[in-house]
Formats: sequence, C-alpha cells, structure tokens
Amino acid sequence: MLSLFYQNIILKNPKSIFVLLLITLLSFGYFSKDFRLDASSDTLLIEGDPDLEYLKEVTERYGSKEFLILTYSPNEGMVTESSINNLLSLKYKIQSLDWVHSVITLLDIPLLNNSEAPLQERLESFKTLKDEDVDTERGFKEILNSPVFRNFVISEDGKTSGIIVYIKKDELKDIESKSTQEIEEYKDTLKKKNHENITQIREVIKTYGDVGKIYLGGIPMITDDMMSFIKSDIIVFGLGVLIFIIATLWFIFRKLIWIIVPISSCFFSVLIMTGLLGLLGWKVTVISSNFIALMLILTMAMNIHMSTRFLQLREDFQNLDNLKIITMTTSKMFWPIIYTVLTTICAFLSLVFSGIKPIIDFGWMMTLGLITSFIITFTLLPTLLSFMSNNKVKVKEDTDSKITSFFGKISINNKSIIFLVTGLVVALSVVGISKLEVENSFINYFNKNTEIYKGMKLIDEKLGGTTPLEVILKFPKNVAVESKEDDEFESWDDEGGKDDEKYWFTKDKIQKIQNVHNYLDNLPAVGKVLSFSSIIEVATQLNNNKPLGTLEMGVLYSKIPESIKKDIIDPYISIKDNEARISLRIIDSQDGLRRNDLINQINYDLENKLKLSEEEFKLAGVLILFNNLLQSLFKSQILTLGLVMVGIFAMFMILFRNFKLSLIGVVPNFIAAFFILGIIGLLGIPLDMMTITIAAITIGIAVDNSIHYIYRFKEEFLKNKDYNKTLKVCHSTVGVAILNTSITIVFGFSILVFSKFIPTIYFGVFTGLAMLLAMISVLTLLPSLILISKPFGK
Repeated sequence: MLSLFYQNIILKNPKSIFVLLLITLLSFGYFSKDFRLDASSDTLLIEGDPDLEYLKEVTERYGSKEFLILTYSPNEGMVTESSINNLLSLKYKIQSLDWVHSVITLLDIPLLNNSEAPLQERLESFKTLKDEDVDTERGFKEILNSPVFRNFVISEDGKTSGIIVYIKKDELKDIESKSTQEIEEYKDTLKKKNHENITQIREVIKTYGDVGKIYLGGIPMITDDMMSFIKSDIIVFGLGVLIFIIATLWFIFRKLIWIIVPISSCFFSVLIMTGLLGLLGWKVTVISSNFIALMLILTMAMNIHMSTRFLQLREDFQNLDNLKIITMTTSKMFWPIIYTVLTTICAFLSLVFSGIKPIIDFGWMMTLGLITSFIITFTLLPTLLSFMSNNKVKVKEDTDSKITSFFGKISINNKSIIFLVTGLVVALSVVGISKLEVENSFINYFNKNTEIYKGMKLIDEKLGGTTPLEVILKFPKNVAVESKEDDEFESWDDEGGKDDEKYWFTKDKIQKIQNVHNYLDNLPAVGKVLSFSSIIEVATQLNNNKPLGTLEMGVLYSKIPESIKKDIIDPYISIKDNEARISLRIIDSQDGLRRNDLINQINYDLENKLKLSEEEFKLAGVLILFNNLLQSLFKSQILTLGLVMVGIFAMFMILFRNFKLSLIGVVPNFIAAFFILGIIGLLGIPLDMMTITIAAITIGIAVDNSIHYIYRFKEEFLKNKDYNKTLKVCHSTVGVAILNTSITIVFGFSILVFSKFIPTIYFGVFTGLAMLLAMISVLTLLPSLILISKPFGK
C-alpha cells in the first residue's frame, strides 16, 4: 500500500513534489531565524539534580553576585607607585562602564592593622592602600599575611593580584507572569548584553597591555567564549564537511549533476532541520554544535548509496527510462536505508536515557535530523533525477575499487589471520576498557592558547583554585548560656535584635568551625579556604594575638559596621538559620586530582575524624555538580551501549529473521566501538560528555554498512547460489558504496579537530577512527563470518 502510494504520488508527480519541497524549505527557512545557541552552565548539568536545588538555596541564603575576575601581574613590583597608579586607573576605567556594579582590587581591602588607633575606631573608619596617608609597604604586608585575602586577592609571592568586577543585577520583573517566549527573549537579550560587556572590558584591558599581564576570567566570560566557540564550530564544521563532500562526490562520480543532486539533499535537510529547531525553541549547546556536520555526513551517506545503486541499475538496464530505474532504485533501497536510519536513530535515542541534559537534547536533535534526511533523500533525490535525461545521469564506467577487491581477497583466502587480528583487538579492548575513567578537569576542555585556559590556570595556581566547594555546618538548637555570660552581655548597651545575636557565638560552634576549616585547609587538593574562622584569625591578630572569648566575638559582631559585616562576615554565618558556611576552592589543574575520591574522603573524615553526624554537615557547590555529571557518565555509557546493542540486534532480527545472520551483522560494529573505548582507556584519556557518546553513535552509524552489505549479499546470493562469487560481486558494488560513504564519514568527522573545545576534537578523532575500523571490519570480518557460517544455506 505504502509502495503504491509512493510510486503513484511521489515518483509520478515530480514537479508537484518539487514545488511542495520548495514551500517546505521556505517555510522552515523562515523559522531558522529563531535558531538559538546556549552555552550557559545549565547545559552542563544532570537534569533534576537535587544538589543543584540545594546549591541554589545556599546561594540565596549567603548571597551571591555575578562577577568577572581579572588577574593582574604588573611588569614592575606590585607596590611600586606606577603599578598602584595603573591598577587604580584600570579600576576606575572598568568602574565607569554602565553595567559594572563595583570593582574590588587590592587597593580596596580594609587595612585594620595600619595604625595604633583603638580597634573600634579602625573598624569604623578604616584605611586602604589608595589613601595618601597610608604606609604602603606595611599595608601590602598586612594584606599578604591576611588569613582572608592571602592567596585570594593576592598570590603568596605577591606578584599577581585579582580584580573582582561585580555586574549589576538585571532580573525580569514578575517572571512568574511571563510567557515562555518572553522569558526566552529576555535570556537572549541578556546573552547579547553579556557579549557586549565582555567586548567592552576586553577593549579596556587591551589599553593596559604594556603595564603587565592581564587575563580575564569568570563564568560570564566563559559563557560568552563558549558561545563564540559554538558559532565558530558550526560554521567551520559545516563548511569544512561541505567542501570535503563536494570533493568526494567529484572523485566518485566526476560529473557535476552528481554533485548538485546530493548537495541539494544536504542543503534541504539542514535548512529544514535548522528551522525546525527554531520553531521548537531547541537550543544548540557545545555538545550538539556538530549536529549540522553530522546531518551533512549522514544525509550524504544515504545519497551515495542511492546514487551508486541508481547508476548500477542504469548500466544494467540501459533500455529502461529514468522513471523505471528510479522506481527500481527506491524499491530496492527503501528497506536497507529505512533500517539504517532506524538503527542510527536507536543509537541517538539511547542518549536520551543518559540523564545529562545536553546529551539528551543532542539525541533528540539527531533523531529528528535523521527522519528529515530520510524523507528528503526519498523525495528530492528521485524528483531531481526524474528531470534529467538518460545521458545526463550516466557516468563513465570505472573499474572495480582496488581497495574493496583487496579486502575481498583477504576475506576469502585469509580468514584465520582476520580472526586472529580480531581476537587481539578484542583482548586489547578489554584491557583498555578496564582502564577507562571519568576524572576530568574543566580547565582541560580548552586549548592552552585560549584566554579561558590561561586565566583559569593562573587563578588555579596563584589565587587559590578555581572550582568552588561549600561545606555547610548545621548546629543544634541554641542552648541557654550561663548566667555569668548573661550578666556580662547585659553591661553592653545594645538594641534588642542585636543583643540576641550575641548569644549565638558559643565555644562549641566556634570550635567546630575552626576544626573543619583547619582540616580542609590541610588537604593538598584544596586551595583557598574561607570561613568565620578566617575572620576570627584576623580579629586575633588585631587583638595583639590574644584569642577572643565567645563573649568578645558576640560583642565585636554587634559593633562591626554593616558595610564590613555584609561583605566579610554574612557570607560565612547565618544566625537566623543556625548555620555556618565554609567556602573553599579546588586546585582543578593539580595532577592526579580525583574529585570523587576527594568528596568521599571529606564526607568520611568529617564523620569519622571530626565526629560530626550526617545531620551536622552537607557538601554543596560546583564541584559536587560537576562530579555528579562525571560519575553519571559511566552509568550513562553502560545504559546507552546496552540499549543500542539490544535495539539494533532486535532490528536485525526483524529485518533478516535469522538469528545467526543478525549476530554476524552486529559483531563487527560492536568490536569497532569497543576497540575505540579500549584505545581511549589505553591512552589514559578520561571520558567526558562528548567521548561518552562515541561508542553508541559509532555502532548506530557503522551498522548501516552491515545492513547494506548483508541485504545486497542476500539479494545476489539468490541469483548465483555461490558464496565466493557473491562476495566478489558485493565487494565490487555495495562494497564500493560502503567504502565511499565511510571515507566521507571518516574525513567528515576529522573536520572536528579544528574545534577550540577539546572534547569535540576527541569526539571527531575517535569517532572517525571508529568508523574506519568499522568499515574495514564490515569488508573483512563480516564476509569471513558469512563464508564460514553460511547463513543463507549451502
């Protein structure tokens, strides 16, 4: 029924179909204006992660502002007059930008030990390095020795300082009442504004290039640069793959018409899909930035198989007109191609179960993309061919491929060598897979020449680390203090609410904060640790190194000016919630850092060494979210691979209705995918969000070759009933198409090496290599297994 509809409606009405396709192209082309990119941190998270909700709660409670950070390493010493003047000038220039809320530099740090005045007076009217009557050397030494600011705003060697640029908050009012479209438009406006902000501050930094090394860092900068990477990747990959495809088509067919027809299919497929993404509001992330390149590659593979078969039938039946040949081609290629599409969709759909948002989106995008490519291939290609005369579509008869003939001879004469090599490959794969790990540094996702890498590396090494981790200490309900303490507190003239706050500072709480702080500070992987303990240490220094009693701490807290309290104390204690926050940063670039082990060690030690119960502490922060993502990759790998293998084997059973043949069909591709995972493990390359998809995608795409080969083998074997003869025919016909499509796919993926995102480079290299191995396997191991098992009968 479907076949009759296709022949009578699609094939016999090419002009109407072409007009319909043009209307579809223009319609979806219009919506391509809504095509969006997204490089926000939300795209690198596990969907529904409870740790994300807790982090939002912590952030709201202790306060958080969006900021950029500059690292400033002057050519001269940090406290020379010219360096201070340059820093002051840079601060004021940045401060003058309309989107900047405030700029905090070394010159804004309160100097509380720079005079002999009483402590209360120093707190209320503190000096900074930019004040004229300040002893600069003494002030700099105070900051350099400060438990709060050392290794935070100034490196331990005193040669690099940090400049914090806080960004004005811009929130959408009454967000609950806004539609999804309004919220998305608002987010797009923020992205454009962020790009303008980053461009502006970089222009300012350029003018200070001669005074020292200045690098820009921070989440807004990384987000903007990632957006630039995605845009660049889409353009570079798309154009690179397109140019290579044109060159491949010319090499294969050497006729302009056979370049125009397949390229038209690619153009229609990609533009319609881009419009569809715009219409659905799906955004492309760094993970899915290669979807255009993938669509071009997969659409081209379908078109090469269709075109090659059309030309073979055109040569075999020279007396038939084009319509008959087109009908024969589509009827013979429909089932092999529909099953190759379904198996590839199965591979991409398996990514939906990964639980990782960008990978899920990538899976759905490619599923829709493949369906689009299939429809275009079976409508546009036959339509365009029907417009051509017999002479225009013919190509010069070429000799059989020497490569496929060589593989054919090996398959017939050297089966034992093929099986021996396969055994070695399997053994190496097992060893390599056992060495796979997911420990990865975000900093290693970027090229060493990028500003992201340089800035993060400097902050990591000089300014206390990059990846934040929070330890939240939860205290039991307040116990009444002794009457003696009450009497002492009564002597202070305070107001109700503040008087109550003084009672919060008990010896037990302070001791607990200090113990946890000191423990964390001694961990090799931990950089800067900040907590209320840091404030106590500063206060002790100001008190002539005499420890403060809990009463004095309470009183001091009530007397500290709100401006200092808000910035220095409130981020680390919440009296209302009876909690304390210890903020630390991990040295992300440290060799041998194992995040999961570190988190487990902190949890274990807090319980067993510091004797805290599970209810008394909780870990939060970006490190936890990133580790959750990494740890889920293993589960994701097992789940997606399992789903792909089961799904594809089931499809083979439906297609061929032969258990032995189905097993033979999937084995070469599974081996190729596992071998690539083995190589990744042997090379010590950790899995990431891109490499985790390689095995599933490789199986999904590579298995197409098996389907085409087996389907053709079955067809030819029914004619001549001879396995060796059928093998030679298949290697000289469908084998050539497999070789051509595989080369196109391999080199198409190799274009990804031009990305600035390291995981994308790995994805391109290893997927391309996997496809090459799969092609060799299908043209050697698969026919050898067919010859030995004789699945079509003797």
